[in-house]
Amino acid sequence: MMKTRKGYPVYPLTNAQKFHLFYMDFCPKKEVLNIGTSLTIQVELDWEVLKQSIYEAIDRCECMRLRFAKDKDGTWYQYVVEKEEREIEYVDFRDKSMEEAEAEMRRWTAVPFAREDSPMNRIVMISTSDGYNGVYLLVDHMTMDAQSLICFMSDAIQIYCNKVYEGIDYPKPMASYIEQLQKDLAYEAGSKAQKRDAEWFEKLIEESEPIYNGINGPGQLEMAREKTGNPNLRAALNVSDSVDSELDVFHLEEEPTQRLMQFCEEYHVSLVCLLLMGLRTYYQKMNGNDDVSINTAIARRATLKEKKSGGTRIHSFPFRTIISEDKTFIQGIYEIRDKQNEMFRHASYNPVAYFAHRGKVFPTEPGYTYEPMSLTYQPMTLKEKGLDRLGDITYKTKWYPNGATTQAMYLTVMHRPDDNGLDFSFEHQVKAVSRKELEYLYYYLCKIMFKGIENPDLSVGEIIKLI
Repeated sequence: MMKTRKGYPVYPLTNAQKFHLFYMDFCPKKEVLNIGTSLTIQVELDWEVLKQSIYEAIDRCECMRLRFAKDKDGTWYQYVVEKEEREIEYVDFRDKSMEEAEAEMRRWTAVPFAREDSPMNRIVMISTSDGYNGVYLLVDHMTMDAQSLICFMSDAIQIYCNKVYEGIDYPKPMASYIEQLQKDLAYEAGSKAQKRDAEWFEKLIEESEPIYNGINGPGQLEMAREKTGNPNLRAALNVSDSVDSELDVFHLEEEPTQRLMQFCEEYHVSLVCLLLMGLRTYYQKMNGNDDVSINTAIARRATLKEKKSGGTRIHSFPFRTIISEDKTFIQGIYEIRDKQNEMFRHASYNPVAYFAHRGKVFPTEPGYTYEPMSLTYQPMTLKEKGLDRLGDITYKTKWYPNGATTQAMYLTVMHRPDDNGLDFSFEHQVKAVSRKELEYLYYYLCKIMFKGIENPDLSVGEIIKLI
C-alpha cells in the first residue's frame, strides 16, 4: 500500500470517487468525468488582480490541488500538493461570435485530464463579444461536484472584489478537504454508522423488485421481455450502444418558477419533492404503473464544513415510490418528503454497494435497469454567494457538456442567475433519447406540477386525466 507520493501523504478514494471510477471504466470516452462551466460579468476586469485572486482561491481550496496516483496493484490513491504554480491562460473571444466562443469552450470540455500525478482542473480567463468578462473552469468530477465548483468560483470572485472595491469583506476561510476526507474514510472503515446504513438500504432493496418505466411507455420493457423470453421481467435496457451525448436546456420563466417556490414554502417541502412528484406522475401516466423508480443525487453537505470543504460528495441512489392514483397530489408529495428525509439519514452508504446488493437480490442481464433517468436539483447559485453585494452588476453562468454520458438521460435543474427562473438541463445519449421526446416529457412535467400546485387535493388519477 502506498504511504506517500512525492513527499505528500496519500489517502484511499472515497465511495463517491469510486462511483465515478466505476462508470468511467465502462465508458470509452474518458472525458465523461469533465465538468465545464463559465462565469462572466458585464464589467471590465483587472486581469492581473483576477489572476492573483484565482491563485489565492486555489491556495484556500485543497481539492483544486488534488492529484491521483496508482500503485502497482492498480489501486488508485489521492494526495494534495502544496502549491499550484501553473500559468492561468487568457483567451480573447471578442472577435468571435458567441456561438463560436461556446463551440470552443465545448471543445475544451471534451478533453480528458491525464489521470496520474497531474492537475485535475483548467482555468482560463475569457472576454466575449457581448461585453462580458470572466472565467472558464474545467474540473474533473472526482475532485469536485457542482456545489464545490460554485463555492470555489464564488471564493475567487469575492477575493477579487475585496481587492478592487471598497467595503467588500475578504471571504471567510474554506474548510479542509483532507479533514473531511479522513472523516469519510473513518465512516467507510466499518463504523457503526456504516453498518446501520447498510442494514437500512439492504432491507429497502429486499422489500420487493422495482419495475422499469419508459419515457414513451412500456415499449422497452416489452422488448426486453420478448428478448429474454421472460414475460414477468421487470428490468429493461435503456442505454444505446453509443455514449455520445447532447445537452438540451428548457427554460422556465421567473413568474411560474416563483409559483413553484411559493408552493414549496407554503407546504414546507423542497423543490426536489415537487420535481420528483412531477416526474414519477409523468411515468405513471405513460406506463400505467403506480410503482416508479428514478435515480436521485444527494449532495451530502449538511454541515458548514461539508459545504465548504470542496471535493465530490454526491451519492446517487434509486428513489422508488408506489403512489396509487386515488392518493392526492399533496399526499404523494408528503410521502416523497418523508422517504427522502429517511434516505438522507443513511446517504453515506456506498452507491456501488447498493447496486451490487440489488443485483444479487434481483439478478438481471448486464446493463438492464429499473430507472429511466437521474435527477439532480442544484439549489445553490452565486446570487446568494456574495455577488448580490455588487449592486446591479449582471452576470452569466453557463455549463458545457463534455459530449459523453453512460446514462440514457440525466436531468439537472438549476436557477438562472439573471432572473432566478429554472433551467432544466437534460444531458442524454443522442441515440437513446431524442430532443422531441424530451420536449414532450418537459411539457407534461410542467403541466403536472402546475395542475398539482393549483389543486393539491386533486387525486393523481384526476391530474393524469386532466392533462
